[in-house]
Amino acid sequence: MENRFFAVSYAVLAALCYGVSIPVSKLLLDDLPPVFIAGLVYTGAGLGMLLIKIFQNKNIPQKEAKITKKELPFTIAMVVLDVLAPIFLMIGLSKSTPATASLLNNFEIAATSLVALIVFKEAVGKRTFAAIILITIASIILSVDDISGVSFSFGSIFVLLACVCWGFENNCTSRLSLKDPLEIVIIKGIGSGFTSLIIAFIAKQYNLDIKYILAALLLGFAAYGLSVYFYIYAQRNLGAARTSAYYALSPFIGAGLSFIIFKESLTVSYLTALGIMAIGVYFTAFEKHEHSHLHKFAEHEHRHNHSDGHHNHTHDASINGEHSHPHIHNTMEHEHSHTPDLHHSHEHEEIRSLPCR
Repeated sequence: MENRFFAVSYAVLAALCYGVSIPVSKLLLDDLPPVFIAGLVYTGAGLGMLLIKIFQNKNIPQKEAKITKKELPFTIAMVVLDVLAPIFLMIGLSKSTPATASLLNNFEIAATSLVALIVFKEAVGKRTFAAIILITIASIILSVDDISGVSFSFGSIFVLLACVCWGFENNCTSRLSLKDPLEIVIIKGIGSGFTSLIIAFIAKQYNLDIKYILAALLLGFAAYGLSVYFYIYAQRNLGAARTSAYYALSPFIGAGLSFIIFKESLTVSYLTALGIMAIGVYFTAFEKHEHSHLHKFAEHEHRHNHSDGHHNHTHDASINGEHSHPHIHNTMEHEHSHTPDLHHSHEHEEIRSLPCR
């Protein structure tokens, strides 16, 4: 329960950090091109985390496992998707209101959960299925400009494309979540940020006004650097689908700030979508998953301690607290409440029949 409490706390902190991104990005779009902003925010995340990493290495003993060649495919996919997603988001944001774009970001939950279920075979219970359906319905409501003629908002479509990219990216990041979060964010930030900046300069879509550049870099450090750092810690214990559910607080935060900053008027469709999405987030956040399950033999490396019931190996010397080293998990079967973290990626004979309450 303690690990779950801290994991949920990290997910909420991630949501708070990211919540400011859309309204502030909307302000920056008045002076900076979309692709240029996308590059700056990720570069700010990467450089900010790199400074923290340098400070940490000098003052704090290393307890985290490094990314290895085994995780290279997920690392490359993560960077590529993080190039595409913010570019789509900034284009969509330039064509729609920030409140609508903020709320549409909740579609990332549905995308993350579906990718987790279909591609990575992560267990998804009845409540999460209900949440996916509700959030998708709400996203459609927000995306339609004219119900009578069924015309879709151009900006909303790009925001949804960004959510799909982040849905895949969240699952790739989840495969790396046992590794050093700082290292992951540095790779994500610098790799994706520099690539987007190169694209912006090639397309001649940039503005070298230093005050706007610094603002975008600081936004990236908070909204993408610290946010992703907390998100990865949450994924360790919650899995990709459930972490994204708690992270769904961020669109509501962003929408609230948008109404304050831009003084947007509330519409019937917005309020309807807001209510539907709130119910969907509730279903996912309070899902409980418990059954007898089998842990197969495994060997890997990550930060851990010996009080969680899953790390029972011994050491030649006495070791207290958290540490990292290659270790073995012997085959074990037991029953307890759990989430689909990387220690509970077992398959289920019938996903829909899981006792999720």
